[in-house]
Amino acid sequence: MTFLPQVTRTASTLKTALVASSLLAFSCVGHADWSLNNEQSQLNFISVKKSTVAEIHTFKSISGTLSDSGEVALSIDLSSVDTKIQIRDERLLKVLSNAGAFPKAELTGTVDTSEVKALKPGETLAQDLSLTLSLHGQSHTVPATVKVTALTDGKLQVATQQPVILNAADFKLVEGVNELKQLAGLPSISLAVPVTAELVFDAK
Repeated sequence: MTFLPQVTRTASTLKTALVASSLLAFSCVGHADWSLNNEQSQLNFISVKKSTVAEIHTFKSISGTLSDSGEVALSIDLSSVDTKIQIRDERLLKVLSNAGAFPKAELTGTVDTSEVKALKPGETLAQDLSLTLSLHGQSHTVPATVKVTALTDGKLQVATQQPVILNAADFKLVEGVNELKQLAGLPSISLAVPVTAELVFDAK
């Protein structure tokens, strides 16, 4: 007579525990910190020489975090630049960015995570951001519109909706650009540099 009620109570307790665990797991998806997945991310920039020749380059090593409160911080290892031409990579590091003194570029800003955390996998939203880029010892505010997509397992994909235009003059790089132009024997190198990004963040 006491066996069935005991089984019933055990089953009820197990069901309650499973429900509680499910609710806890669901809440953790909406409240988390994220870290950048370098292998699944891309950061590209475009150089234009001779007025009409455009080439796409990339940085292979970037790291960063996005906090639950929305603070984003990215660090770009300038020595990881890849233009597909070794001598050009070396010149960019030594002549243009002075990577020995300024080895990294830092990008900081704030994302509205209240909207982001409401996304279900596959859903997307756009946000206008005001970011601060620190490069070559200079800091400059950079506006950007990004598209945020919720992926599975709490991951986020953040991509630029259109290229972000950086100007060499804002970071005191004009002298370096002119020196590169002379070394390469080019009539012109554009001071405006379009940058695109597709970043994947893993939930911690």
